[in-house]
Amino acid sequence: MYKNKITQAILFGAGLTVAATSFSTIAATVPEGVTLSATQELVRGNGTEVESLDPQRVSGVPESNIIRDLLEGLVNQDGDGNLVGGVAKSWETKDNKTWIFHLREDAKWSNGDPVLASDFVYTWQRLADPKTGSPYASYLDMTTMANAGDIILGKKSPDTLGAEAIDAHTLKVTLEKPVPYFVAMTVHTSMKPVNQKVVEKYGDKWTSAETYVGNGAFQLDKWVVNERIVLVPNKYYWDNSKTVLTKVTYLPIENQVAEMNRFLAGEVDVTYEMPNEHFKRLVKQQPDDVKVTPYLCSYYYEFNTAKAPFNDEKVRKALSYAIDRDVIAKFIVGKGETPAYNFTPLATNGLDVEMPDYSKLTQKERVAKAQALLEEAGYGKDNPLQFDLLYNTSENHKKIAVAIASMWKKSLGVTAVLENQEWKSYLDSKRQGNFDVSRAGWCGDYNEASTFLAIMRDGHSQNYPKYANKDYDSQLDKALTAASDADRAQAYKTNEAMLAKDMPIMPIYHYVNARLVNPLLGGYPVNNPEDNIFSKDLYIIAK
Repeated sequence: MYKNKITQAILFGAGLTVAATSFSTIAATVPEGVTLSATQELVRGNGTEVESLDPQRVSGVPESNIIRDLLEGLVNQDGDGNLVGGVAKSWETKDNKTWIFHLREDAKWSNGDPVLASDFVYTWQRLADPKTGSPYASYLDMTTMANAGDIILGKKSPDTLGAEAIDAHTLKVTLEKPVPYFVAMTVHTSMKPVNQKVVEKYGDKWTSAETYVGNGAFQLDKWVVNERIVLVPNKYYWDNSKTVLTKVTYLPIENQVAEMNRFLAGEVDVTYEMPNEHFKRLVKQQPDDVKVTPYLCSYYYEFNTAKAPFNDEKVRKALSYAIDRDVIAKFIVGKGETPAYNFTPLATNGLDVEMPDYSKLTQKERVAKAQALLEEAGYGKDNPLQFDLLYNTSENHKKIAVAIASMWKKSLGVTAVLENQEWKSYLDSKRQGNFDVSRAGWCGDYNEASTFLAIMRDGHSQNYPKYANKDYDSQLDKALTAASDADRAQAYKTNEAMLAKDMPIMPIYHYVNARLVNPLLGGYPVNNPEDNIFSKDLYIIAK
């Protein structure tokens, strides 16, 4: 998922049978002895104005933060990232290919309609349908759901998808290959259901505050573009009695300093990020407000390999080698992030990576290699390289871009012209291929290496670098059908080595999640590295 997720209660090994599994929801459980505030209204900074609130038409973190409150999938996560029941009260499989989900009879939409198995069938067919144009269509193909790939390519009808309503509250899913972590994949935003009747009646306007119908713990009350989105409890939510908050407001604040100041003034309870340059001061002066948690996310730059000169591996490597990742991680961001020489965060389940040779060099040695590669590619004083560097509007992204552009200029004589665009335009530019080099951040949609590595597959809907390598794709297939954890890890290791060799992206650092949080906010998850925060689990403690 575009950033702009440690342990799952699911099998990742070679074992095949998962017996009937049942989970209760976690909801807001207020500890004994805790006195609640008379006012239960939460205000969250959310980074930017959202692209949409349609789960099949978004790809960013800001959108998912809100949709997680408005819509509920088959399963949710608790504060530690473990799976808990959502619409599904239990599920079973015998072979990790055929999955049966039993849905709650009391699950309802915010208009009072029952949530049915057919709603998930409709939604997933909609996700795969080329007419929807979902940026996450390839995610469904990653699940190996039967016929998903052919539907996405327009070769088969959406109604051939391997999802079937056995009856009103029983959903059958057929995969083409065993995927032991399939249930964990259904947590993702793109897999959350939409109300067919409402979508078909209102078309693209179904997401307005007047017409939005969801099945989550909250419902959309107000949406003032570029100002705020307000949610209130959904009285029809099956577990509404455990929802404590009476209002949740999301603010699209792009400037991290402005967001910090609003937090310090008591106007915001949870920030989206923190201004990098203020982090150390805030840790020292207000330690109770600072929350730093694990985060399965990578920060990197993408090359548009479909355009010259970035179709030249030498140019790509030269620019990557010239980045001083230690300076970026320790001094430009400096909140505990680690320099990255591979794509997938090292804390990801089952990952075994051999660091590339260039990571073992000193920065001076890397720069020397970069200079030689750029010269071999035909660039130098007589033919200087110049290109545009795209990033979405953010002071933190700007500071990183300025620093990296300075490194390129100083060590290689390269000129990077910085271009910032607001979130929607930035995403559209990447989807249309209208960029030279672009800032990117990817956060795991589930805790397994394929959630990172698969987006570099040829034809993936979010493969914006247009990277194409048949051997790379073959290794992904090998990982999926691996007979053991060791074989799967070896395939992923090979994938990472190919990315380091071909360099379609420049890994820069692996994230931590650092933000300001009101110490009176209860239920805030500090051990969920996917950063899946459900407002239904939160409450405000009395002063």
